[in-house]
Amino acid sequence: MRKTLLTLALGLATTAAFAGAGHGGSQAAVSDADIDRTIRVEAGDMWFDSEKLNIAPGETIKFEIVNTGNVEHEFVIGDAEAQEAHRKMMQEMGGSHGGGGGHGGHEGHDMAEGEHGGSMPSVTIAPGDTAELVWTAPQNVDGLQYACNIPGHYEAGMSGNIDLQG
Repeated sequence: MRKTLLTLALGLATTAAFAGAGHGGSQAAVSDADIDRTIRVEAGDMWFDSEKLNIAPGETIKFEIVNTGNVEHEFVIGDAEAQEAHRKMMQEMGGSHGGGGGHGGHEGHDMAEGEHGGSMPSVTIAPGDTAELVWTAPQNVDGLQYACNIPGHYEAGMSGNIDLQG
């Protein structure tokens, strides 16, 4: 039991750091001057308003995710393999986020690692709320997605591609 709790605690600490600034540091370490641009994403009832985002490798983005829908959503960045693993875990947990706080409401489970390593940056957004996620696009990575992996949401179309172009 102690080993499981320690693993969970370490995973949560790592996820919080990656959600803040991509692959190197916490959100506190990223000032507004370090942000290259802000992208506003609207999450409605089973959709995101963008199907594709063009982002340059190394670019630091502040995502403002606005939930205009009637149910909770999440915004998770990762490759297809990591998204699928996270989606499977969410289904096994019945979609439970384990509370709301900490690092985007994912206290109840570890975020999967993608092909490029590291935890997946994520936030959970309650209906009518706005959440921010600061993320730096990795170098030499293809095929990233953003998605809501709450059971049924991805399948209904809540996903999009991140095109990393230099």
